This record gives sequence, structure tokens and C-alpha cells, in this order.
Amino acid sequence: MRSETAPPAVPGVLSPDDVVATARSIVAQQEESGAIPWFSPTGGVPGHVDAWNHVEAAMALTVAGLHEPARRAYEWLRSVQRPDGSWPAKWVLGEVTEPGGESNHAAYLAVGVWHELLMTGDEEFVRRMWPAVRRAVDFVLGLQTGRGEVIWIRHPDGAASDHALLTGCSSIYQALRCAVALAEALGEPEPDWELAADQLGHVVAAHPEAFADKSRWSMDWYYPVLAGPLRGEAAARRLEEGWDTFVVPRLGCRCVADQPWVTAAESCELVMALDAAGDRARALELFRTIQHLRHEDGSYWTGWQFENRRHFPGDRSTYTAAAVILAADVLEGASPGSHLFKEIAGNPLGPSAAADPVACGCGVFA
Repeated sequence: MRSETAPPAVPGVLSPDDVVATARSIVAQQEESGAIPWFSPTGGVPGHVDAWNHVEAAMALTVAGLHEPARRAYEWLRSVQRPDGSWPAKWVLGEVTEPGGESNHAAYLAVGVWHELLMTGDEEFVRRMWPAVRRAVDFVLGLQTGRGEVIWIRHPDGAASDHALLTGCSSIYQALRCAVALAEALGEPEPDWELAADQLGHVVAAHPEAFADKSRWSMDWYYPVLAGPLRGEAAARRLEEGWDTFVVPRLGCRCVADQPWVTAAESCELVMALDAAGDRARALELFRTIQHLRHEDGSYWTGWQFENRRHFPGDRSTYTAAAVILAADVLEGASPGSHLFKEIAGNPLGPSAAADPVACGCGVFA
């Protein structure tokens, strides 16, 4: 394995010790099985586990140098994968509460495994996880339409839902790029995955009609930039167009446009999107701003309802802590995994030409 990388720091904002404290707040909520819920039971109400946020938390633990709980998280996820390559949408205290399989949840394992390879150089780990990654990608591509978008969820009866989500598909685009890189690293290239990623990235960037309207959510605003389909002038324009709608000065990024609620996770994802778009000054300022949600133990309140002036919904979530750690790593830019939102295996993330322009209508009149 690669030698240890020191936890990141953001000068004047967070020290390495601060980052480790935030990571330990995640471990404190990790279940004995290795699963990482959104939050531990508070007042008798347990948080749920989903595969996407679970992987994000594992990535953050690795960044902070807490390798043992990160590996327990990955091993648990591998052990509970279903034969079709998916995971249930939600577990609560080990029990499946929403059995449908979400495409972006399945895809994100590839991001986590690629990140772990970058951070540790552990090829044995990658080979152990590879069958799970392959099954997950097969599940995801089984939900890709002819046009190129990926349907959101496959229901327990096997039927696919009738719509795709822009945020989810943006994340899947990055995940497919990571899966392609993993396949290459293992000497098992998957050119069809690369073509699927090209088509999906093009649809995210050029075909808003392919997606359900979730435009009130800030994630739909910045995710096409964060995950890579948009770069350059298109990314700068998109971020500028939504800035006043979603960003509250001196508080952070709203979760939804029509509610007086800023959230640390969305703010930190926006930090990473800004950095990927080359707007480092605003990225640093926003990261500094969101520290008002830091708790004295290193955890972070999920959000702040600024009209009622109270923390909302009242938990200190693991996925929020994870987003803070990943954003700190991106801003410092020193770890092997810190460029994950900019390039994969030396190939910059960015706009994709359609693999099949006829399928999405772009080549009809060519």
C-alpha cells in the first residue's frame, strides 16, 4: 500500500486535527456491521443507510487516515449487494425499508473503489471489490435508455421507473468514468462502458428534456459541473445563473430554492464544483462561510433554518461531515484523490461528444 497521506488542512479554516475530529464523528455513528447511517438514533429515531452516502462517508474516512473503519464500510457494502448488482434504497438498523434499487446508488461504488486505489495503491482491495463494481455497473447500464439517460430506480417487481434524474445521472457519469479506469487498471477494458459514459455525459449537458424537473433543488443546479459533464464557459454560465437563487450571503447554499434552509453538505459540494470550474476564490469563501455549522466535537449540523434561526432538521449527519472532509481535500489539492472531480486516470472530466448522436436526436439532420 502507498505510504500514509496526512489529513488535509485548509489554512485559516481547518487544521488536520480538525479534519480528523470530523472523521471521528462519522466513526462514532458507524454501525457494528460497518454500515454508516445518515445519523445515529436521536430521541429514538434512527437514521437510514443508503449506498451512495455510505460510500461518500467511507471515502472521507480514508482521506482522514481512518483506514480500518473505511474498509469495514466497503466490506459491508460488498457483502450485502444483491445478485442483480443493486442495493436497497434504504436500510434502518439493518432492516431493508425501501427495497427498490437506485441507479446512482449502485454506480457510486466505482467512485469509492477508484478513490481508494488512488489513496492507498491497494490493488488487492480493488480486485476483491471488482466483481461488485462490475455487477453494479451492469445494473446501472440495464437502466440506460436509448437516448442515453439512466432511469432513476428499478422497483422490487423488476419494473423501471418512468423518469431519470439530472443529479443522479451526473453522478453516474463520473462513476462510469471511474469504472472504466478501474477496468483498465485491472487489464479488463470495457469500451462499451466508455461509450455509455460519453452518451450520458452528452445528454446531461445538452438534453434537459431527458430529466424530471427537480430544478428547485440546488443539486440539480451544480451537479452537472461537480461531476464533470459541464466545464469551461458552460460551467461558469450555469453557476452564475443559479448563484443568487441558491446562495445566501454569509450563510451558505440552500438545499431547495423556495425554503429558508442552508445546508453544509450542499454548500461543500458546491465548493468542489466551484473548484472544478476554476473559481477557487469563491470556493474558499463558501467553505469558510459554512463553518458556522461546525459543532464543538468536529461534527456538522446538517442545516440552518435562517428565518426561524435554528438548526434544521436537527441532526449532525455523517454525509455532511463527509462532504466537509472531501471539500477540504479538494481545496488543499495534495492527496492522490483530491483531483477526483477534475480528472480520472489522467483524463480531464468535461464535455462528451455523443457516442450515438442519432439516438438523442442530435444527428438526425447531420
